Amino acid sequence: MPNRLAQETSPYLQQHADNPVDWFPWGEEALMRAREQNKPILLSIGYSACHWCHVMAHESFEDADVAAVMNQYFINIKVDREERPDLDHIYQAAHNMLAQRNGGWPLTLFLMPDQVPFFGGTYFPKEARYNLPGFVPLLERVADLYHTRRDDIAKQSASLLQLFGTSLPSAENQVSFNKTSLEEAFSGLQQSFDPIHGGFGGAPKFPLPTEMEFLLRYATRGGNPDAHRMVLHTLRKMADGGIYDQLGGGFCRYSVDERWEIPHFEKMLYDNGPLLALYTDAYVLSGEASFKRVVQGISDWVMREMQSPQGGYYSSLDADSEHEEGKFYVWTPEQAASLLSVEEYAIVAAHYGLDHPPNFENRHWNLIVAQPLTTIAEARHLPLEQIAQQLTSAQKKLFAARANRVRPGRDEKILVSWNALMIKGMARAGRRLGESEWILSAQRAVDFIHATMWQNGRLFATSKDGKAHLNAYLDDYAFMLDALLELLQTQFRLIDLEFARALADVLLEQFEDQQAGGFFFTSHDHEKLIHRPKPEHDNAMPSGNGIAALALQRLGHILGEKRYLEAAERTLTLYYPFFAKQPMSFTSLLMTLQEYLMPPQIVILRSTPEASAAWREQLFQHYWPGTLILALEGELIGLPETLTRPYTQDVSAWVCQGVQCLPVIEDCQKLIDVCKSGETGSGSINAQNT
Repeated sequence: MPNRLAQETSPYLQQHADNPVDWFPWGEEALMRAREQNKPILLSIGYSACHWCHVMAHESFEDADVAAVMNQYFINIKVDREERPDLDHIYQAAHNMLAQRNGGWPLTLFLMPDQVPFFGGTYFPKEARYNLPGFVPLLERVADLYHTRRDDIAKQSASLLQLFGTSLPSAENQVSFNKTSLEEAFSGLQQSFDPIHGGFGGAPKFPLPTEMEFLLRYATRGGNPDAHRMVLHTLRKMADGGIYDQLGGGFCRYSVDERWEIPHFEKMLYDNGPLLALYTDAYVLSGEASFKRVVQGISDWVMREMQSPQGGYYSSLDADSEHEEGKFYVWTPEQAASLLSVEEYAIVAAHYGLDHPPNFENRHWNLIVAQPLTTIAEARHLPLEQIAQQLTSAQKKLFAARANRVRPGRDEKILVSWNALMIKGMARAGRRLGESEWILSAQRAVDFIHATMWQNGRLFATSKDGKAHLNAYLDDYAFMLDALLELLQTQFRLIDLEFARALADVLLEQFEDQQAGGFFFTSHDHEKLIHRPKPEHDNAMPSGNGIAALALQRLGHILGEKRYLEAAERTLTLYYPFFAKQPMSFTSLLMTLQEYLMPPQIVILRSTPEASAAWREQLFQHYWPGTLILALEGELIGLPETLTRPYTQDVSAWVCQGVQCLPVIEDCQKLIDVCKSGETGSGSINAQNT
């Protein structure tokens, strides 16, 4: 019979519904059982696209003998880290304190009935190997420790809770902001930059889109070409690597090598949204066709495979199919040759490296760009256009054949925070490249969230099969606010501005620490847990505090709302002393600092319906990260006072920065010149007070 997880919305939990383990979802029933039965809790945290989570499940959780030991000694709780990032934050940090090393997934922790962990690790094999103990002997040893070493565990628990208490930053009395931290973050990233393969640090290598966005902004607003060079070189190498799906579009989560060649094959929405925005910016900056190819590939993949009929975006694609990682994506030369003409195969083999030794397990090839088409065209003395046409024909055939393979599983829950990251990417890409379908896709996702996951003035974090539930987290509100500001620049809708304002108000009312500054990860009325973090570091996703501060600061400038600006400033004040210690870890907050020191330019276009299209097309050809452009067309009822402007001809433009605005501008080229000079700080607004 299925266990309790069969009733959950999480596909990851449902994957374990037929385990012989007596699983509980996290909740009061499981915690009460632990207290009443005086049993420790075995907490297992993972996610549906996680390869090693599947390995541990197949080895141990599906095994009746292992399950019997788990059921005898423990109350077993399974958690989807994507639905419950609050628990994952806490227990990853606890693992780090207990084990003195980083965690990961699956996370396996043993808790006291009061939720405080006393031992743990990540993946444990069923039989001892990899210098790890076998899972059953470990379970028996931990159960014995629980009953025989309670005093020692109590002392350790007290120390752990004390460490949690001291991990929260405290406010400084006075802070004087300057750009030193921006320069130090750039210097640190420059030192860790891989000049050959791109990226930062060695293997395993992650994309780090937040850090690269910071570098592009730093380069543009600080005039540093090295920062541009590092980002563009990295994006080229990633686009040519196996981390990018050369046939179907979209990026995998990370590369196991420093060359971006072999990934762990799961595709996550939260990676691809920021990377879509980043490649869009890179294309606007450079005009390079390879960047446009990636933008098109990600957008097509998202709309084809990741958007639900109702509008929201699904969470992820699994790494595995048929119990083998990457099987859906890799090829043999024989498989490819059987589908293509002789000429097509020759080009594919040279371009994607099928004429090189195999680069993946069991003599398979993961496709990479081994030779550019220009080199192949020169070697064959053929026109580049002809080579490109043959490659396109071959790609279509390979993609169609791949579609008939057993597909990786898809996690179809809809998470607000991850959707917001993709909404932002799709809105920016659609605006910059003039793709109305991408813009419509982003609006459909926003409308789904607004209609089904925003209830009684609050967000739910997750939705699946018509059920939205779980109190939303800081990331949900902050990322969604940031995405709406991007969408408002793409196509202004008053309902989106009102939604943004409502989200900002909840951030201040339910998440802000009004005494010390900054934002808690959970709301003031959230379930009480052993710790309430205020995450400030950027990880695979940007910091919720960083994006909350950046978006509130921008909305504050748009609306002239001091409450939002002051909350952003309090957040910067809280974390500013930490920037000096490890500035590379705070790039989203540093982008907020940059816009605090040089406020964004707010460009308001007022026009008759559709009259601003030609202006917008010209303006969107420029990379201006510190400029927000809002095109308000026709008679709009209910505009806030700061956006209410007349128009004296077809298009009238106003440029404001801080509390100052220029006189009306009625020439597009003059507006471009003003924006360029204001973006770099080389010019100044000969301003009138608003």
